[in-house]
Amino acid sequence: MPLRLKSLELHGYKTFASRTHFEFADGITSIVGPNGSGKSNIADSLRWVLGEQSHNLLRAKKTEDMIFSGSEQRPRAGMASVTITFDNTVGWLPVDFSEVAVTRRAYRDGRNEYLLNGQTVRLKDINELLAQSGLSERTYTILGQGMVDASLALKADERRRLFEEAAGIGLYRSRREEALRRL
Repeated sequence: MPLRLKSLELHGYKTFASRTHFEFADGITSIVGPNGSGKSNIADSLRWVLGEQSHNLLRAKKTEDMIFSGSEQRPRAGMASVTITFDNTVGWLPVDFSEVAVTRRAYRDGRNEYLLNGQTVRLKDINELLAQSGLSERTYTILGQGMVDASLALKADERRRLFEEAAGIGLYRSRREEALRRL
């Protein structure tokens, strides 16, 4: 059985001012709802907590855009927090925990904080752990609107990189590049 997404918690992330918790059942999950209900923000939050750094891919201009900006009824939030929890009982991730929680927080001063099961870690640590399971900041398990069409329009070398990343080769490529730099 592969790695399973167990839950997602958003607090102060984009349009999710209040703490919002989603539980996921086994199998494929689709997010449906009317326009403006936050579907794309949920997909963005998954990419963001997995380490995505491209504001463009997250439909934002800067880190502060991830933080709830306030409304007539609610003041703006001081930070955005997203936690994704995986069921790791089968050991898909190479850590000794049956549940693995990855948290990313962004503050208005531009700082980002990453946690693994509540312990502060570097983004690099999160990226390496997730890459070993086939997930990464540019994961292709989360498809937003237009991503399929955009991937078909890629140049040959860009399409090759996309398939390599989807196949989990990205981690080995980055390790190789790092080793070559050291030489």
